Amino acid sequence: MGTKALGEARLALVGGGVMGTAIAAGLLQRGLTQPAQVIVSEPVAARREALEAELGVATTDNGAQAVAGADLIILAVKPQVLTDVLSGLKGLIAPDALVLSIVAGATIETLCFGLGVSAVVRVMPNAPAQVGEGAIVWTTTPAVSAAQREMVAEILAALGLAIYVEHEHYLDAATALSGSGPAYVLLFIEALADVGVEMGFSRDLAARLALQTVKGTAIYAEQSGQHPTILRNQVTSPGGTTAAALSVFEQGAFRGVVASAVKAAWRRAIELGAK
Repeated sequence: MGTKALGEARLALVGGGVMGTAIAAGLLQRGLTQPAQVIVSEPVAARREALEAELGVATTDNGAQAVAGADLIILAVKPQVLTDVLSGLKGLIAPDALVLSIVAGATIETLCFGLGVSAVVRVMPNAPAQVGEGAIVWTTTPAVSAAQREMVAEILAALGLAIYVEHEHYLDAATALSGSGPAYVLLFIEALADVGVEMGFSRDLAARLALQTVKGTAIYAEQSGQHPTILRNQVTSPGGTTAAALSVFEQGAFRGVVASAVKAAWRRAIELGAK
């Protein structure tokens, strides 16, 4: 991108899916870019129409057209179509352009070779980024300048908590921990709601109580600044109801199940990256 600031850069979003759109929407809502500076490459006509109406951006079904002259290319396609997308864009990206990829499992080596570029940012976002509450981990190639890193940090800040790491292998761990993490939390919310129904609550009320419990606890933990163990002990009276419930969790090896599940996701992320 040379010396261009984000506000001056022309952005090309390759893939108009949920997460890619969330990035574009976040930048536009914060005034970090303007609709006239953004073009989205999306093969589905109905989706293109929706993006034009919702965001006011230009759209095309031609990826090559989208990246032509772009300063920042955000790659947000499904992993299963990545090979075709890379081959269609190789050699068409400006030498000083910056590529930011949120494609799950796509390694920096794959992106650099597939596109014929050297300045690449790899990002692992998660679903809450769609509402500005994401947990995001990112890294870059050495060719990405300090100024470009600052710009990427500004972009990702629009999506939630963004943490830079020096080594790419942390992206696989982030995929398992925070990338897939919302599914684990949603499963826990679902389980809480289900038992609430068993105890007599309506489905709607049980779901609302479960959701607010998780939401409120997360905010409480964040604002307290204390370790979760300390907070848990504060709400666990000796011989009380919470202690009885926690004892059952421990008997069921709750921590071990969580660890095994996350590590399974971690191993799978590594396998997918290798492919």
